[in-house]
Amino acid sequence: MKRREYTIYKANEFGDIYIISDGEAIVHVELFADGWEKMNNPYELVKSDALLLQEAVKQLDEYFHRKRTVFQLPVKWEGTPFQQKVWQALCDIPYGETASYSDIAQKIGHPKAVRAVGQANRANELAIIVPCHRVIGKNNALTGYAGNRTDVKEKLLQLEQHYRSG
Repeated sequence: MKRREYTIYKANEFGDIYIISDGEAIVHVELFADGWEKMNNPYELVKSDALLLQEAVKQLDEYFHRKRTVFQLPVKWEGTPFQQKVWQALCDIPYGETASYSDIAQKIGHPKAVRAVGQANRANELAIIVPCHRVIGKNNALTGYAGNRTDVKEKLLQLEQHYRSG
């Protein structure tokens, strides 16, 4: 069983955000308690105050207090080459802006792979840091965030829009 270190950031209206590290990079940011419960398998999770986790908490706090628009943390993601292209494209969406699933498919050179982009977006394990919440439907609908949790997506986008317009 792989050992992972974690800490918890308490984000007022968003609740507990679980940040997981492999000791070298952030490997998972979990926004939802049911997702956190699933993390106990396949990992041995150990609560930690490691410097990397402290820095992640600091940067999330700055983000939620509208003082940070870009994260500067080492991250590792595990996925197919296609997923990795999608996740890199998510990182290129500027703070306070959105892109459609179709836009991402075009950007990575797979214009017909809109559904696959949606699935890769859903498989993103680095929520907020890799900003999957910035991807919306072509008709500007808030679709597909962690299944049916578009309320969280909406709150994150409102947070960023407020900063941008404020």
